Amino acid sequence: MAHKHTHDNIDWPARLSSLRRADELDAPFSRGVADRLVDLLDATAEPVVVDIGSGGGGMSAAFAQALAARGGGRVVLSDAVDELLDPATALVRDVAEGTAVEVEAVQADAAGGQLADRLPPADLVWASRVVHHLPDQQAAVDELARVLAPGGWLALSEGGLATRCLPWDLGVGEPGLGDRLTAARGDWFVRMRAEIPGVRSLPVGWNKALEAAGLTGVFSFSYLIDHPAPASEAVRLSVVDWIAWMSDVGEDQLSDTDRQTVARLLDPGDEAYAGARDDVFVLGASTVYLGRKPF
Repeated sequence: MAHKHTHDNIDWPARLSSLRRADELDAPFSRGVADRLVDLLDATAEPVVVDIGSGGGGMSAAFAQALAARGGGRVVLSDAVDELLDPATALVRDVAEGTAVEVEAVQADAAGGQLADRLPPADLVWASRVVHHLPDQQAAVDELARVLAPGGWLALSEGGLATRCLPWDLGVGEPGLGDRLTAARGDWFVRMRAEIPGVRSLPVGWNKALEAAGLTGVFSFSYLIDHPAPASEAVRLSVVDWIAWMSDVGEDQLSDTDRQTVARLLDPGDEAYAGARDDVFVLGASTVYLGRKPF
């Protein structure tokens, strides 16, 4: 079921448990990125970090920890979906308790053209896999740039390398299922964007979009998410989430054989259940694009 506050026809509240599971699993990687980004900030007494599309709250929690380590600051979570924003904010407040970090929440549509009016001027704006769900991606980047205080940084986490989770031959179904799930998700993504009302293409790379928004010093870096086999229980359950999501959005592109294989991999009562295999893993890479608002 679509959610009334989103543009992409995705029921994000239904994905909260899987978002939380991924946040917990990837917490060390998120903290590394948060530390790197907070280190970019000038020696402001209480820097303001805004997390656009805060989802399950994992990255906001990492920013709260990074700010606490440097003496304090302010984390502002912003999401269009209250059912995500409320529990995410509660999570981050628990993390920040007893520190000099303030935590706030602002319900807002990142494509509504009002972010700069509703959010405080930010020393850092973080938006991870948010902009590609919005109708006009360049307009969205422009709006995120307007949220920045002079000298502030905009960090977009977009693209990278597709996540790999499965052995080539699972011993059930046809080999190469992981590649076909990834391809099916790619086909779905094209359709998803085409069906967003008012959609406009962005025929350039993200670095060019940041430059078009008037930001300077644009650069990027990538980081790995690596949970190798043999897999822990947390990794196995995350792989189950990945299979469920990829097969759900890409179902129309899968063969009957692959659908049957997916059903077995997702069935805890089946001997093929992915959650019981320690030969699954999680390996991917994310890219962060950064630009700075001139003083």
